[in-house]
Amino acid sequence: MSPLEFASGLAVRFLDGKRIDALRDRYFALRGRMAPLLRAVHGSFDAAGLRAHLEERIPPDFEILMVHSSVNHMKPMYTGTPLELVQMLLAFVGPQRTLAMPAFYFGDPVAGTNVVETFKRNPRFDLRRTPSQMGLATELFRRTPGVLQSRHPVYRIAARGPLAAELLAGHEHSDHPSGRGTPFEYMANHRTRIIGIGKPIQVVTQAHHVEGLMGDAFPVPSTRAEPIPMTLVDRDAEIPFLLPRRNVQGRFDIWRLRGIMDRATLAEWNFHHVPMFSTTAKDVTDRLVAAARRGVTLYVR
Repeated sequence: MSPLEFASGLAVRFLDGKRIDALRDRYFALRGRMAPLLRAVHGSFDAAGLRAHLEERIPPDFEILMVHSSVNHMKPMYTGTPLELVQMLLAFVGPQRTLAMPAFYFGDPVAGTNVVETFKRNPRFDLRRTPSQMGLATELFRRTPGVLQSRHPVYRIAARGPLAAELLAGHEHSDHPSGRGTPFEYMANHRTRIIGIGKPIQVVTQAHHVEGLMGDAFPVPSTRAEPIPMTLVDRDAEIPFLLPRRNVQGRFDIWRLRGIMDRATLAEWNFHHVPMFSTTAKDVTDRLVAAARRGVTLYVR
């Protein structure tokens, strides 16, 4: 684990959201001031250079490409824009394959409330108008013509391509946001390559699929709270929705994934000092299910 990953983990465990945001802002401001030095040491690249690198590192045999990204963490080495990143990814995937990105929402950033508090105050969620909180590139992709999105107020997925409609269908009917009947199960059952650009494995949401997939057989106790009645607004449609609430008894530690998966199934590297990773949805799910059956999970109790 790198010093930055270690510090990030400590911040998430012991600081509230506002203090984490303040630290993050200071960190990015410092990187901005150090831009000339960082580029001199690590070099720079644009969207075309990144595409050439992906073509070298990412096996082409995927049907779906699930991309986790952070342009902030790519700077200052990345000299392009978030829009150029999205356009490059669409071109890289091409018309015969499907591009997917997270469009998650974790609560009102203005009020400083978490998602449960936010939805208790306002149980209406406009799927079209509520922006993604996963970075500007994901929001630009979400707004791109032809992009569809799943009907979930928290773990919403955006996608464009021949499998997009099937990938996203029925998300609102699942009793677990990443379990059976969700895009995460669909990705595990299809040739889905998951990559991180400017993000470490900390963002591999596919790791939660095992909990919903195994249900009561998952070897970590959990408790269920009363679901939150909501209304999902999708253009003119208003869909009644119950937001399930389930609390797993333990601290989720994604870094344990490195001990469950090997380098052949979970590749990590740096490109001009920008963190990158590559895996498949099937490998993540299969390895975590096998580990859970041995009593090994990503939760620390």
